[in-house]
Parts: sequence; structure tokens; C-alpha cells
Amino acid sequence: MWEPVMLLRTFLVSSFIAKKLDIYTPKAHSQNMGAAAKSPARSQPAMRSVRHRIERGGERLWRFEDFRDLRFSAVAQALSRLTREGTIERLSKGVYYRNRETVFGKSRPNPAAIRKLASRQKTLFPSGIAAANLLGFTTQMPKQGEIATSYLSLPRKLVGNATLIHTRRPEAWASLSETDAALLDFLRHGGKFSELSQEDTIRKLLAMLSEQGRLNRLLKVADSEPPRVRAILGAMGERLGINRRTLQRLRASLNPLSRFDFGMLTALPNASDWQAKEKR
Repeated sequence: MWEPVMLLRTFLVSSFIAKKLDIYTPKAHSQNMGAAAKSPARSQPAMRSVRHRIERGGERLWRFEDFRDLRFSAVAQALSRLTREGTIERLSKGVYYRNRETVFGKSRPNPAAIRKLASRQKTLFPSGIAAANLLGFTTQMPKQGEIATSYLSLPRKLVGNATLIHTRRPEAWASLSETDAALLDFLRHGGKFSELSQEDTIRKLLAMLSEQGRLNRLLKVADSEPPRVRAILGAMGERLGINRRTLQRLRASLNPLSRFDFGMLTALPNASDWQAKEKR
């Protein structure tokens, strides 16, 4: 007698569950579909805005910070899509270039603008002939770019494939101006890129080092420089009359058995006192 009742109860419960599942599942599914549909829609205005700015901007470099008013993820997607389309070219992480058509083909990024942009991201300084030119020791312009940096490497698309890169410069260089760093680079090369005579090269160097605060700034980072540079700074500092304690500190940092190639700066009257190699 209880068996029909139990069957009826089981049937009612099963029907109720089936009905509830039928109502709930489509609703959840439609909600998820709505959220998915909204996501691309939200990125479309950003895509249009990024494309519009780049197309109106003409030939130039673009970075993420140029789109600060837009969501970062939307900008990243837009730039990635424009790169795939060929509208812009990715030079390095976060740096893009919009070219223009010329009679010689597609334009290339302006080297000066690239170096300026690269220097914002990584500390870059002129080196070799470029440093000597900046300081006024030569009128020559390097056939290829030559830069120094404290980093282990630099993106070639930023600095150019032909650029000669001197890496692993001391981190202390980050506190120096371009001119101060160029002076240290010039000393590292023993003044060999100077077009001036030995005497005029030394005279000009002493004049530059005597400018307000410059020698002190270089002496603050001297501990991170090679021994030859410390010796040259000591010899020049002695000529300029810096205090004895600083001279003693520099001299103590040198191996007394070592001899250093001062290059053109061997003509300093006190070069031998600072362990310069003898003139040949």
C-alpha cells in the first residue's frame, strides 16, 4: 500500500529538480554570454582611439605613456593588433614606430630621436670619437654611432645595428651629466681621439676639470673607474691643487707596482709621479 505513494513522491521530486535545472541553466548561460559579449565591445573604443591618434600623428615614435587616458590592457591589445597589420613597427618593449612612404621605400626612425628615447629608458652616454666631439677635442663625426651604457645589452632596434656599444659602465655614471661621463670616457682612452696637440689637449682638459664642481663630481665616482683613470685624475687634480687627503686616497687605491698608459696625457709634467708609463 505504501509503494504507490513512494513512487508518486519520487516522481514529484524528480520533476521539481528537472524543472529548476531547466530554468537556472539557460539564465546562467545567457549571463555569461552577455559578459563575454561586453568585453570586446569595451575594447573597441580604445582600439579606434589608438588607431586614430597614430594615423593622425604621422611618422613618429609611440609609447604606452602616450595613451595614459586609456586602459593599459586595451592599449596593449590595440598596439599589438596594429603591429600585426603593419600599421606600426615594434622597436622594443613598449616602443613602436609609425613609418611613412618615401621615394626610397618606408622611412626609418630618426637615429637622434631613437637615442634620445633609449636614454630615457636606459642610461646612455657618448663614447670614443663621439665623446671627443662632444667635448670639443675633435671635429670628426663618427662613421658609426658609439655609446657607453651601464647595462649588459641594448635593443638593436633602438640604437641601430651599426652602433658600437660599450656595456657595463659603472652604475655610478647614472649620476653624471653627459659631459661629465664623456670626460671619463675620454680619460679611459688616454685622450687618443683628440686632434689637438698634447699640450693643448692637457690645457683644455685642465680648464674643463676646473669648472665649478666638475672635478669633485668625477672624484666621487673615481672608485668605480679603472686604475688608469684614477691615476690620471690624481695627476690632473694635483695640477689643479686639490687637497692632499683626496690625493692620498687616490694614490692609495693604486697598486704601487703597476704602470699605466696615459696615452696623450703622458705629457703631464707629473705623470711619472702617478705611475705613468715612460714615453717611447
